[in-house]
Amino acid sequence: MACGTGNLSLALAARFPDAELTFVDAAPAMLEVTKTRLEMTHPQSARRAHFVEARFEQLRLPSATFDAVVSQMSLHHVEKKGALFLQLFALLAESGAFCFADRMIGGTEESQAASWQRWVDHCRRNCSEAEVVGLLEHAQAHDHYASLADHFHLLESAGFRGLDCAWRDWAWAIVTATRVASRPGK
Repeated sequence: MACGTGNLSLALAARFPDAELTFVDAAPAMLEVTKTRLEMTHPQSARRAHFVEARFEQLRLPSATFDAVVSQMSLHHVEKKGALFLQLFALLAESGAFCFADRMIGGTEESQAASWQRWVDHCRRNCSEAEVVGLLEHAQAHDHYASLADHFHLLESAGFRGLDCAWRDWAWAIVTATRVASRPGK
């Protein structure tokens, strides 16, 4: 999901050279960058790849056909995460995995304030003041962060099980969830 410039996509193609991959992004330019990079580095994977131009909220793919859905630094752009998680659950085959890395808000006001300040300080060390202002304005206008607890609640409500936070560093987290095979009679 939201393949962007393809960093995660290329890593997946290298790790799973025989997989059939579907890359999604709302920006045609990002799809083209990923496609070009994939063709250059993993031509066999590129021949089996599918590229879909769509926003998450308008994503229409066949149900129960994916073994894994992954996302890196894109879910914070989705306001209605619960609806998206229901949709992703439907895309996964039984025992399929959903893994994402993204920015989370803190579980308390204090941890959120400290985490946000840490991010702003990092930006100020690495960007011009005009870029920092732009980043903050973009975040205010377009980002919809949720806490780890909120993500877990929404994932579980969508039907996911085996929820885990595989890694966390302040606001950044990697979350995994599984579409567990249904039990007879359920």
